[in-house]
Amino acid sequence: MRKIIAITQLTLDGVMQAPGGPEEDPSHSFTHGGWFMRFGDEGVMQALDAAISGKFDLLLGRRTYDIWTSYWPHHDDNPIGKAFNRVTKYVVSRRLKKLGWDKSELIDGDVVKKIRRLKAAKGPALHVWGSGNLLQTLMTAGLVDEHRLWVVPLVLGSGKRLFEPGLPPHDLTLVDTRSTPNGNLILTYRPAKPARKGASKRFRVPAV
Repeated sequence: MRKIIAITQLTLDGVMQAPGGPEEDPSHSFTHGGWFMRFGDEGVMQALDAAISGKFDLLLGRRTYDIWTSYWPHHDDNPIGKAFNRVTKYVVSRRLKKLGWDKSELIDGDVVKKIRRLKAAKGPALHVWGSGNLLQTLMTAGLVDEHRLWVVPLVLGSGKRLFEPGLPPHDLTLVDTRSTPNGNLILTYRPAKPARKGASKRFRVPAV
């Protein structure tokens, strides 16, 4: 079974909207686009290199696909562009009818059912970058196998968040953590395994 791995750039208050540039996603009057870029350092580059060096395909929402398809196909000389151009891009959209980026396949209709089928097929892991609306659907359906969070020391106070209200409660297990010279945290979480039947944990609330 293929794993779905969400790679998300976040602020400390959980905002994921438009990390790469001012014009990336100004919806809902968001004016802080490009906030992630000034925190880039060698630790972030190492995490990026690790993400794109192995075998993977992409699973993207429409907005992220639209942004990327206008840029990465024309930058095959860049390691990121080279990696993204060679893999299959699965694009979730009810509006798009044609996909112009080479090796792109449309997922529409019953999205959850089709993604479950895609996960069950043979192939490399599916990386989700950005794609906030798609991630809400994937997390609600319990389809995300791993979160790789690149957290910067910044609070914005507004913007689209990774964990939006309405998601079902679920536990995550921290499996890796690193800090970088600019104060970023590179965190990897996976869904927690259900407790063994009959096992119990007691938690005492401290007196205040």
